[in-house]
Amino acid sequence: MAHAKTSYVCLPCRASYKQPYGKDRERICPRCAEPLIHVGSAFAAPPLRDRAAWRTLSVLLHAGVRFHKSCCGGPGYRPRTLREVRERMAHARRTGEPFARALVRPEMP
Repeated sequence: MAHAKTSYVCLPCRASYKQPYGKDRERICPRCAEPLIHVGSAFAAPPLRDRAAWRTLSVLLHAGVRFHKSCCGGPGYRPRTLREVRERMAHARRTGEPFARALVRPEMP
């Protein structure tokens, strides 16, 4: 039986790769030779030219947010614009909520 594939991302190249999952092996970008970031199997890469979407993705990944499937299907809510990211980060600063939790909050209070 073949292993399921999951997504890995190179932020500097704005590239996504589907590869078999393996904790013991570091994945390297074929373009720039930098380490790839494991983002999960429910990830859909933004278009290459959409720089704002890649910046949003960068904030999410650096906050520790990933795109793993849940019991009900997809990964749940993820902000798609920088405006949504800024709103959630401002809320996190005001309330003391961790950034990763505030970023995946579907609605703001």
